[in-house]
Amino acid sequence: MKLLEDLVARVEKWKALDQVAEPVARAVGRAARPAPVRNVLSGTVIGHPLHPLLTDVPIGAWTMAAVLDLAGGPSTAHAADVLVATGLAAAVPTAATGLNDWSDTQGADRRIGLVHATANSVALTFYTASLAARLQGRRGAGKALALAGYGCVMAGGYLGGHLVYARGVNVNRTAWRRGPRRWTDVLADTDLAAGGHRRVQAGSVSVLLVRDGNRIEALDSVCSHMGGPLEKGTIDGGCVTCPWHGSTFRLADGAVVRGPATAPQPGYETRVQDGRIQLRLRS
Repeated sequence: MKLLEDLVARVEKWKALDQVAEPVARAVGRAARPAPVRNVLSGTVIGHPLHPLLTDVPIGAWTMAAVLDLAGGPSTAHAADVLVATGLAAAVPTAATGLNDWSDTQGADRRIGLVHATANSVALTFYTASLAARLQGRRGAGKALALAGYGCVMAGGYLGGHLVYARGVNVNRTAWRRGPRRWTDVLADTDLAAGGHRRVQAGSVSVLLVRDGNRIEALDSVCSHMGGPLEKGTIDGGCVTCPWHGSTFRLADGAVVRGPATAPQPGYETRVQDGRIQLRLRS
């Protein structure tokens, strides 16, 4: 375990990877820029990151293929071939969603993600060669290539788990942020100009206040996607757009209008009492 941790730490600090990672990430970002594409690849349309869900299909198919290759007989050969092919077909959308998520990362996360993607790409190459060998009747070669691919899949899976569970990549940054449930003073009404916005403190959390016409809207100021400062974003058309990756939230209820965010922003009810703006967590 210590060896793996040391190896990952070295990859995180390997800045030479940035020369490849940065131009690739920019290209992926441009390709995924249209809102419909971004919303689908990010998982905005289902309210949850899509990439982790899709990874279960190729990993599951290739795991069962490995079991049949190692423990099965002639009667299971066709099933193993079908499972290899299924994994290959599922790997394409899985890779697309993974690249989309990875393009938003920086620094150590981006370097680990690049090696993660490389391991999975090598696995894809092995499995493609394995399927070709199987179709040509070279079952021994097909099995060996598939097992080599499975080793790469496991290496890539380890790095993917490190990104999510150790580095917190693509985890909802507002999951544990909860403001006051009782009405709480945060600002003098006169300190929020017409059409203006302010970041205020409400208990242990920071909140974005926006005066939109006759209404005062309030959302958690930390973007649920990667923790960007919404008070530094663009406010237009009843929405706020994060300055980091372009996630757009509706001010009225915090709903995601455009990804890459998948979780809505926690919202707050507001009122003006004795010249003071008060808020409480929306039920």
